[in-house]
Amino acid sequence: MKQVSPPSCLENALEEFDLGHIQVLEFPDGTRSAADAATAIGCDVSNIGKSLVFMTEGNKPVLIIMNGADKVDETKVAHLIGLSIRKADTAEVREYTGYAIGGVPPFGHSSPVETLVDEKLLTKDVIWLAAGTPKTVFSMTPDELRKVTGAGTGVKIAATPAPQD
Repeated sequence: MKQVSPPSCLENALEEFDLGHIQVLEFPDGTRSAADAATAIGCDVSNIGKSLVFMTEGNKPVLIIMNGADKVDETKVAHLIGLSIRKADTAEVREYTGYAIGGVPPFGHSSPVETLVDEKLLTKDVIWLAAGTPKTVFSMTPDELRKVTGAGTGVKIAATPAPQD
């Protein structure tokens, strides 16, 4: 792993929120999935914040920063925002965030994107997030993530696991 410069949109956002101390790290084997990132970093997958883009029925993007161990409950999100949602396709993710799937950071997008943060993620001491490419990550505290996203205490959007037989 080596320290690298973040993409310019992310770098500008880090400076805007007085987070210039955050270091972006690159992993040669990539961190495309939450499990890959956890393995590369050496942390629990629940410490990974995966940035997932959804589209509302009116084609408005919604970014969900989810605990890496859980799945988004789309019904809970739809109830919360009052609109049905679907997963964004590759082109939509790039259009609204400026980044490719697997590298979307939680902020520093090419245009403003409504953001929801999983409440369980905000209970962690340190959260690891994508830094603009499928090979780069950075860490921040829950308070820092709240500051840049306006997440407050987060929202309950994790899917409830199915009962085991």
